[in-house]
Amino acid sequence: MNTVPAQPYRVDLSPDTVDGPFVIYRLEEAGTTLLALPGGGYSPRLRMAHLDVVHTAAEMYGWEGGRIRPATPTAERISRMDEALGWITLIPKNRYVLRRIVGARSLVSPVTERHLYSWRRLGTVLGADHKAVQRWHAQGIDMIVAAVGALRRGCKTPT
Repeated sequence: MNTVPAQPYRVDLSPDTVDGPFVIYRLEEAGTTLLALPGGGYSPRLRMAHLDVVHTAAEMYGWEGGRIRPATPTAERISRMDEALGWITLIPKNRYVLRRIVGARSLVSPVTERHLYSWRRLGTVLGADHKAVQRWHAQGIDMIVAAVGALRRGCKTPT
């Protein structure tokens, strides 16, 4: 049986594909990529000289329960992350609460694929009802859709 290998998801960036679900998908993908990036580490110079030290006998035989780390994102995903997170700045500065909501809601754990901040948690932090937070998120997404659509058509962004 001859099977066709799965193609990676290709996103068409033409103006007619920029809608709410597309923007939400790209922002959540960007949040997942951001959280999958290594948090830190040795500089390249120190990494070459780093020696692993065995502290216990269990570590020597690999019996240590390791922390699950997602795969390091590819350069293409990081570029897509940069573009999508740049969209948050298309929300006007005077609507900074919408920026915070959209940014917080875009953070999705790469291991569990769950949002880091639920609607209720965001509502508690902001001192508002979770339904209001959902409406504000939708307003922020609508602003991004309008601005990205205007940029794709070559118009000046609405501010």
